[in-house]
Order: sequence, then structure tokens, then C-alpha cells
Amino acid sequence: MTHPAGSKAAPWRVRARAARTGVYQYGRSEVDPDNKHGLRDTALVNVLRNDGTVFDEKSVRSFIGKPVTDDHPAAPVTTENWRDHARGTIMGAIRDGDYLAFDLLLTDAEAIAKVESGKRELSNGYSSDLEFGDFTAADGTKCQARQKSITGNHVALVDRGRAGSECAIKDVFAICDTLPTNLPDSLTQESPVPKIVLIDGLSVDVSNADIAATTITTLMTARDTANGKVASLETQVATLTAEGQTKDAKITTLEQEVKDAKPTPAQLRDAGKALLITAGKAKALGVTVSDDMDEAAIMSSTVSKQMGDAAKGWTADQIAASFAVLTKDAKVEDNGVQSLGSPINMSDGAAAWNDNVFQSAGVAIKKEA
Repeated sequence: MTHPAGSKAAPWRVRARAARTGVYQYGRSEVDPDNKHGLRDTALVNVLRNDGTVFDEKSVRSFIGKPVTDDHPAAPVTTENWRDHARGTIMGAIRDGDYLAFDLLLTDAEAIAKVESGKRELSNGYSSDLEFGDFTAADGTKCQARQKSITGNHVALVDRGRAGSECAIKDVFAICDTLPTNLPDSLTQESPVPKIVLIDGLSVDVSNADIAATTITTLMTARDTANGKVASLETQVATLTAEGQTKDAKITTLEQEVKDAKPTPAQLRDAGKALLITAGKAKALGVTVSDDMDEAAIMSSTVSKQMGDAAKGWTADQIAASFAVLTKDAKVEDNGVQSLGSPINMSDGAAAWNDNVFQSAGVAIKKEA
């Protein structure tokens, strides 16, 4: 915790919650010591403190100017024992939601040192009237009594206060700006007038420093998380886009390879002619050629037959070169396709029927019965 005034020799001016609405628990001896209301056998008595009591203007004003003490004194603070107990002064008060907050001026070095060491919770010293009966708090808790007509005497620094850990001096300090002159306005409104700032386009109420710090941290965390998700999604989109482009390129390449691999009629004709020539040369050297052999197989069989073991381990290029030398003078039998000559046009009177055979252009065609 840092010193708000910048010097340990200077008094502290702080704002801190000191009371709240709701249910407080007291021992039976504190509430009904003589058992006038039949609470002797009740270990803890629920006492209701509602808005009308906590934020009553007369009650709140009764605290202003009263001392800040180190723990509760054994007796109420008066002018006679003020110097013995006062460690500071209550300068102002304001409503903070369901809490009553005091502007405190701490003037005692020892008390300030204790706050720095962790003694920060606050507990009000006061007198009040008790109304006994059956009461129900806003949260549904049943109460046996209700406070009214509170008159302040002091506010004490304690290790643990009855109002809870929220009624304490926090790490963030505020300069006292709530004076008795505007006290009624501060108590009648439901909550302090919000002080709004924009953070990343979002409105944040900074009138309460603790809430503002928590809200800002939450907003910044949410923003960073959202930005991280956006960056992750953008990366995924870029990856999918790149993968899609890669797939498109692969498809285009494959289509082109298929197109390039598809032989043209001329290529088929040339390949067939080359196969016939290679087969003819091999046969001329006495090599048996089967229908399932391609050019490479025919060449390999021919070279193997002619060269024997000398050709073992030769590459395709070496075999092709050897085949060319071996078959250079081979006489290839012409097994090509023979032409039938020019067609002869026939008419009904250009040929004669003879029994079951039709004679025309040297071709015999059997007549259907």
C-alpha cells in the first residue's frame, strides 16, 4: 500500500466503507442481557439494519467530526478522553450502493503503520434503539430485532469488523470531497453520481476506484481474449485459403498431365510403326516376339540372345544402342497392311446372281437363303 500523500509524515486522507445495510449478528448478552425478550437461549441474534436506518441524514451527520480510534475503546469517546483515543477524524460521508462510506483523516503515525501492516477493517461505535419482533431482510433472512435511531460516537480500526471485509480501507485512496454541506444529496440518491470514462469504446464507472479497477481489468482481459480468438480465426482462414489454392494448383497440374499423357492418333500410329519395325528386326535375328512384349522387352531379348552374359546389368540406353548396332543390317519382312485398291461402285444391274454366290470384283459373298 502506498502513502496517498507521498510522505509518511503527512496525515492520510482516505475514503472507506464503514457500514452496510442488511443483517448483523450479535450475542444475546449484547441485545437482550436481561432476557426481557426471551432471547436468552439464542446464541446469535439476527439484527436488521435497513436503508432508512443506515442512510438516515441525522444518523450519518452524527458521525462527522467524530474520532477514528485504534480498536473500540472501553467507554464512549468524550471530550475528556479524546486525546487518549483519537487517531484521526471523520471528515465526511457518502452513500456507496448498500454501503455508507466515510472520508477519514488519519493523523497518528502508529495507526497509519498498523493500516499499512494489514489492520484495515472498520467498525462503527454508536448507540441505537432496538425494536424487537419478527423482521425479514431483503435476502429472506429472518431477524429478531431491528435497529433505528443510530447516533455515531467513533469509527474504529479493527482486525475483523462485524460488517465484513468490504468495510475496510482499501489500497486505492480518494481525496475527501464529501462535506457536510452536500451530505443530504449524497444520501438520498441510490448510488453516487457515476463518473464515466470510455475504454476501448466501453463505458466504465470510475466513481468507485475498487469497482473501476476490477471492471477495467475484466474489460481488458475480455478484449485480449477476443483479439486472440480473432487472430486465431484469421490464421485458420489464411491456412484454409492457402490449402485451397494449393489444391487448385494440384488439380490444374494433374489435368495438364493427363492432357499431356493422352496420345494423339499420330503418336499412336508412330508408336505402332516403331513397334512393328523393332519386332521385325528382332525376328530377323531369330528372336521370338510375343504379343505382350513392348519395344524395351523386344530389344532386351534380342541383345541378351546375341550378347549373353556380357549384357547383364546394362541400362536401357546401353541396350537400345546395342540393339541398333546388332540389327543395322537386318532384313525386315514386310508385314504391313496391304491396300485393297480403289473401290468398285456396284448397282442392281452390275452383277448377276448365280445360285447362292454373288460374284463381284473378285470377291465371293455368300448369298443369304
